[in-house]
Amino acid sequence: MAVMRAVAAVFDLDGTLIDTEPRSRALWSRLFDTHGVTYDDALIGSFAGRRGREVLAELLHLFPGRTVDELFDQVMAFQAHPDWPALPAVEPVPGAVELVRRLHGDGVPLGLVTSGVRPYAEGLLLELGLTGLLDVVVTADDVRNGKPHPEGYLAACSALGVSPARSVAFEDAPAGVAAAKAAGMAVVGVATTVPSELLSSADLVLPNLRDVRWPHVFGAERGPEVGPASG
Repeated sequence: MAVMRAVAAVFDLDGTLIDTEPRSRALWSRLFDTHGVTYDDALIGSFAGRRGREVLAELLHLFPGRTVDELFDQVMAFQAHPDWPALPAVEPVPGAVELVRRLHGDGVPLGLVTSGVRPYAEGLLLELGLTGLLDVVVTADDVRNGKPHPEGYLAACSALGVSPARSVAFEDAPAGVAAAKAAGMAVVGVATTVPSELLSSADLVLPNLRDVRWPHVFGAERGPEVGPASG
């Protein structure tokens, strides 16, 4: 059996490094409420891991007379609107900040691929204290095709100078797992946003990032060797 040692790590942002899911659900729910659109958990969940504009384009029939850009700008404005109640707080995913800092200190090439726009991503990285620790940041503004298309992960690996086959992605949403797998990467699913069974196509699923051991070793017939250990 062939065995490969991963040499680079590429992270998703929302739900993987920082638990923004409660806030995201609140924002999209407010958009639907504002326009009198009936919604359920499945409709709200369709935004997980994907670019908001792309999902809105698929749902535009629910908002007659509106454009995707209008709706997206409205959601972004909700975050600072003084007339809205306070949004749910966001917290780092357990172990996420420590893992990124440790890998950066060890000289591991690090990337980030997010469905968020660049100002949003940069704001969250600043909040996490991770600004400057990631060698490559690919946002929704940088790709033609969002997740589950592999373009973002392929771009990150190319910029890092590392083959996707020697890189591992950390993802919390089915669309992100599909994108990284399509890029040819090994994937660690982080079950913070959806139940672990929805991440079953990942090579390994963990509840958070506390128990990640590096370097990762991958075999042709088994997933990454990741377990409770540090270093």
